[in-house]
Order: sequence, then C-alpha cells, then structure tokens
Amino acid sequence: MAVDLAGTVTYLKDHAVEHGFHVHDERHFVETYTLRQAWEVDLHPAEACEGPLDLHMAIDLDPRVVLDLEDLLMESPDTPEDEEGRFAVPFLFNWGLPQMVSPPDLIVLSAELAGIGGLGLPIEVSAVDSFGALSDGEERRLSVVAAVDLSLVDLMFRQDSLCETLDRVHDVSMYVVEHAPEWIG
Repeated sequence: MAVDLAGTVTYLKDHAVEHGFHVHDERHFVETYTLRQAWEVDLHPAEACEGPLDLHMAIDLDPRVVLDLEDLLMESPDTPEDEEGRFAVPFLFNWGLPQMVSPPDLIVLSAELAGIGGLGLPIEVSAVDSFGALSDGEERRLSVVAAVDLSLVDLMFRQDSLCETLDRVHDVSMYVVEHAPEWIG
C-alpha cells in the first residue's frame, strides 16, 4: 500500500512533540461499511502537564481520498501536487476545561483567540450550561474548536507544512491555560 496512514499519524504525533506538546493517548476508528478512518489524539502543551486543559486532535479520512492518492502514487513515483485541494482531510482541534466558576465573556474570548489563530486556524468558542441535578445548580463548560483542512499529500511528503498550524494550536492552548485559573476559580 502506497499510503501509510498509521505511519503518517505516528509522524504527526512526533511532530506535535517537537512543537511543545505531550501526547497521551491515541484512538483509531475504522467504519466497517465504508472504511472511513478517524484518529483521535489526546495531547496538551508540555508546560501544562498539571492541567486543567484537555486538547483532542481528530483526523477524519475519507476512503475515496486515500484510494485516489494511492492510485496517483502508483502512476508516478514523484511526489504529487495538491493544488486543487483534492486530497484535503479535516483536522479538528477541541479544547475543553472543567466547570467554570467565573466564565469569560465569549465575544471577547472569541476575538482574542481569533487574533491568535489568525486566518490559518479559524476558532469557534462556545459554552454549555447544564444541570446534573437541580439541587447541584448550573454548570458552565467552555468549548473551543478549530477546524482546518490539510492536504494528505502535505502530511505524507511535506510534514513541515504543519508547523504553523501546530504553533498556532500551541499558542491558543497556552492562552487558555494561562487564563483558566481565573475562569475555573
């Protein structure tokens, strides 16, 4: 098989370590009917081993994209180009914090994180209010999500193309870690 997905994800985890992350866990899912594959990687900034941030990176691979790339690699041994975005795969970064006592203003936080993520890492900020039991009161949790389409060709052959994305993810993570004590209480 010309497309080594497991090796690519292994390299991705190693590359994340080079950009200041600790990798803690990895899950690989294969949908048996369509053969769609997904990887989830749990990581956090090396400076934040004590928490409270949870960061999950998810990669979703459509089998048609993988098969098309494999066909192209079988036709030519040269590194292919992906100028049309034909081999794009979605990457999701999900940041989460425990229950917040003094949550931030979501509009201000969205603007600040948009400045850190820039156009290359569009970020969505939301909060969820929930009640476990009425007597326990309301719990508010913060959710920060970034979605980026990256080329499978770049992931396999031009791994340095991820550097800017990983640096931005690290910067967003550190911003959240630095402000978390005032939000969590």
